[in-house]
Amino acid sequence: MFSLQGSEISHFLFAMGCLLATAHLFGFMAERMYIPRVIGEVFAGIVLGPTLLGHYFPNAFHWMFLGFPAEEKFFGLLYQFGLLMLMFCSGLKFQTNFTKEDVKVTSVLVAGATIPAFIVGWLAADTLNITPYLGTANNLLALKIVIAISIAVTSIPVISKIFNDLGIMPTRFAKIVIACAGIHDILLWIALGFATSLASNDGIFTIGSGLKSISISVGFIVGVLILGYLLFNRVTFLKMNLLFRSSNLGYFLFIMFMLAAIAGSLHVETIFGALLAGIIVKFAMPRIVSERIEQGVANISFSWFIPIYFATVGLQLNLVQHFNLLFFLGYLLIATITQTLAVYISSRMMKFDRLTSFNLGIAINNRGGPGIVLSSVAYSTGIINQDLFAILVMLALVTSWFPGTWLRFVLQKGWKLMPGDEKLASTQKQDKKNVKTLH
Repeated sequence: MFSLQGSEISHFLFAMGCLLATAHLFGFMAERMYIPRVIGEVFAGIVLGPTLLGHYFPNAFHWMFLGFPAEEKFFGLLYQFGLLMLMFCSGLKFQTNFTKEDVKVTSVLVAGATIPAFIVGWLAADTLNITPYLGTANNLLALKIVIAISIAVTSIPVISKIFNDLGIMPTRFAKIVIACAGIHDILLWIALGFATSLASNDGIFTIGSGLKSISISVGFIVGVLILGYLLFNRVTFLKMNLLFRSSNLGYFLFIMFMLAAIAGSLHVETIFGALLAGIIVKFAMPRIVSERIEQGVANISFSWFIPIYFATVGLQLNLVQHFNLLFFLGYLLIATITQTLAVYISSRMMKFDRLTSFNLGIAINNRGGPGIVLSSVAYSTGIINQDLFAILVMLALVTSWFPGTWLRFVLQKGWKLMPGDEKLASTQKQDKKNVKTLH
């Protein structure tokens, strides 16, 4: 019943192995050049996909990735697993320790980064001729929502990786930016759920259907978070919980898959379930348990599923035939200025200095994984076509490059990231003096 021909298994394993190895290789090279690893992983798919291999050696591309009828579905399944694991890991990155002042700052930044950016994206969609970028669902309202989200979305995984690489994860700056990105993204995923609901509803929109879609998404999120926080800790450590006792990691992966399945059955994006599972583990479990689970999930996810996901995104891009460079540059300029300026003004309103405000603006203007997830979901549900898919992916990659470069420069100068991180700034200055002394 579940058997495959030996030749098909060998063919798929060969293609997957080549894609995985190339993703790790380019990801490693990207990190060596102080570029986020995700950019290298997507570039691996671009190299092996229609953009390069498929363009110059189309027979080789078709043989490797379309060699037998079911191969495309196999890659699609791995792609979905990678997406779920990415969102689960994102949920595990949520911060839990905040002062009242930090809560206030985060709340203002969330509002300041989301509302103006979403409005500008919406108005830009109204101003520009976006009908050439409609997908198969042919739903203009859903397309406008996706464009607005693409301007406002922020990335947890990429910015977390940048903070880890720079050694600033324990700082107040990192804590606030990651919290802002997390809350930010939940709000925007609700909007994306509404857009996908529109796309799957034959383009029919009524106030009732809109309220129903949003209510289901919000109800699912709030219900899972409340019940998860109240019950998860108690149920997990019961003696009769044989699944947890037999495999801690297996138990939490089971929770993730079940929540993703429930989300899908409610016509909420499955990524919500995976994201909420990670958040519940982070908030409801003792720190030692959540950290152990995060490490275990990261080991398998970042070695296999997630690199395959990002590389498969690159495989779907055809930058030769489906990429308008001038339109992309304009889109990039609007998105970057809007997001950075919105955060900068919000920070200045809270009496932060110019450097802190600019640091926050640059860090939050980082679309990374969520930006790619947005484009993937919108493309797979027929909201956008391949041309806009390529632009949104490239937007996510380029804006992921900015924060790492700027924050590294700030640290090298010995400047503080924000008030509360003066100790880090003085340490950086001392390290710089020590290096000069050694030379």
